[in-house]
Amino acid sequence: MKKWIKKTAIKTVKTMSQTAVGVIGSSLVLSAVDWNVVASSAILSGIVCVLMNVSQLKEEE
Repeated sequence: MKKWIKKTAIKTVKTMSQTAVGVIGSSLVLSAVDWNVVASSAILSGIVCVLMNVSQLKEEE
């Protein structure tokens, strides 16, 4: 379980970072970035990433 949590946490941070970069990159200038949109998009992508990785959990015998 600890191994799954560590792997999922790393994947989630990477996914959230990539999402933030994508949203920031869609603005023409840094001053035009809507930081609320960046934060909410990153958080949502993190939640989705965790939910997608739940399928990797294996039942313990």
